[in-house]
Amino acid sequence: MTQVESGLSQAITPLRADDPFLVEAPSQAPALTGYFASLLMTAAATVVAIGIDSGMNIPNVSLVFVIPVIIAGVTFGLGASVCSAILGALAYNFFLTEPRYTLAVSDPANVWAIALLFLVGLIVSSVAFTSRRRAIQAALLTKQAAVLQDYSRDIGAASDTKAVVSTTSKTLAALFNVPAVVILMTGSDVVSVNSTGGMELQAGDLDAARSSLAMGSVARAGVYPALASRFDFWPVTTAVGQSAVIGLAFAPDQRPSSPDTSVDIIARILALALDFQHVKTARGA
Repeated sequence: MTQVESGLSQAITPLRADDPFLVEAPSQAPALTGYFASLLMTAAATVVAIGIDSGMNIPNVSLVFVIPVIIAGVTFGLGASVCSAILGALAYNFFLTEPRYTLAVSDPANVWAIALLFLVGLIVSSVAFTSRRRAIQAALLTKQAAVLQDYSRDIGAASDTKAVVSTTSKTLAALFNVPAVVILMTGSDVVSVNSTGGMELQAGDLDAARSSLAMGSVARAGVYPALASRFDFWPVTTAVGQSAVIGLAFAPDQRPSSPDTSVDIIARILALALDFQHVKTARGA
């Protein structure tokens, strides 16, 4: 068991909450920081645009204001990016269109220029934010695939049921960066509990785990019949021997949109490993 856990700790790097590839753009920095940065970047773009406009006649100087929109979208998220688009359109109107230093517009052509700048800013902000989210999701899927591959290898090297369960709970915690638990059960009786993340099971959690196994379906925390549970539970049904329940304690506002795929893979591997350990024990007896 020591050998398996040592291999697991070397092979699996926990997906930390501060990992930039696992945090969506809006959460990467506090909201106020993003908006303040948008203001500073737009101010810098305004200085650059005024300098260019005073030194040479460039018809597309308004495109300078698109740069803060892109940076904000990639770094701080959609809200800060839209803020940059609004501030850029206002700054262009105030400092670079006639009459200057007022929001009034004397030339109808400038009205279209300002509107087009704002529209371009919105489109760019959406594209930048979407690209960031897709990059995050791709990086997350890559890491999850690596963790699952390591899990299948380490499960094969597990010497007994205790090692199987311990490896599984550690893998779940590494995959989702939340407290995880694996409960071995015979019927409705709890045989053993192995948890990772320091969250002890309470009576409501155990009731939800029993319900999940009895119904053969996922029991979501806070949803009937797991109203008092802090864990989402997935049943692990084996062909012989003990069954199990997998639990993950997601924060209510941080539950992944689709954790079931990865959990189902682990549940299937765990079921096979428990069956194998049961047969091995029976033969040894």
